[in-house]
Amino acid sequence: MFLFPTLTPKQLGYSFPAEWERHRATWLSYPHDDSYSWPGTLNRIFPVYNRFIKELTKGEQVCINVRNEALAGIVTHDLSALGIDMAKISLYIHPTNDAWCRDHGPAFLLNKGSAEPKIIVSWKYNAWGNKYDHELDEQIPGLIAKALNIPVFYPGIVMEGGAVDFNGNGTLLTTMQCLLHENRNPDLLQHEIEDYLRNFYGVDQVLWLDEGIAGDDTNGHIDDISRFFREDGMITMVETRRSDDNYPVLKEALKKLKTFRLPDNKQLDIAEIPMPRPVIYEGQRLPASYANFYIANNSVIVPNFRCSEDDRAMQILEECFPGRTIIGIDSVDIIWGLGSFHCLSQQEPE
Repeated sequence: MFLFPTLTPKQLGYSFPAEWERHRATWLSYPHDDSYSWPGTLNRIFPVYNRFIKELTKGEQVCINVRNEALAGIVTHDLSALGIDMAKISLYIHPTNDAWCRDHGPAFLLNKGSAEPKIIVSWKYNAWGNKYDHELDEQIPGLIAKALNIPVFYPGIVMEGGAVDFNGNGTLLTTMQCLLHENRNPDLLQHEIEDYLRNFYGVDQVLWLDEGIAGDDTNGHIDDISRFFREDGMITMVETRRSDDNYPVLKEALKKLKTFRLPDNKQLDIAEIPMPRPVIYEGQRLPASYANFYIANNSVIVPNFRCSEDDRAMQILEECFPGRTIIGIDSVDIIWGLGSFHCLSQQEPE
């Protein structure tokens, strides 16, 4: 295990690449019987989850944290049965509490001119404000750093991967509702959190939206609202139904995005995607959003929700990502866990 106590990643020239830059691998944490998500429906998600894995293997390695050898055997059997090239699958016995690797997984930063070109930043993780057990999940970045034999930095504050999005050239997008929430880092002021973001993600500019969508128990993750698709381009979700709870939230987000300027004073090119019809299960509004797509090496994997808006979202994303195949995968069962494909995955850059 490595630790640099005096210099930050930014001071050492590291930065967090944009998701569309080439991956060595995608990291996942395989769901299991003790997962707190998907109560009563866990077995229904595996066909969708395994299809997600199959699509990923078409362009990159897939590294999967599994809780024990027994689960490793099940995963190997099930993925092999789907015709997946198992040479593209790497299993690691890394016990987890649940499957949300975007939030509990490592943040990989690069400095290709360094003797150590890749590092991991291991933020503290408290399951979105101590809402669920997380003691195993919090160990995952360190375990991966050990497995890959790469340096790891520990900033010492709570942060989640779904709370931030990057343009790969010094700009980070987040929300005040999430990062300034009292259940994360109550002793830190906004400018102090910005200092951590700059120093441990290697960015220069932090842009703040206000709040997240209805049904999001993470308290405002950005990956359900707005995402960069290129350095100066961003998709954002919009709600046209005035009676919907998301209407004022997303209207204000769009208004604010139009005021943002990059460090070179360039305005963002904004692509608007309509929200899907509300997804409600057992009386609970779920955080269904097309913004929870995952950018793989060869494709963009997009949650679909069995509504007419699916096709429009896919069309807009196809325009945003020329050269990548846009793949829609049904997410109605997955979203009962309160997240989708972006929440489940974490990219490791080449």
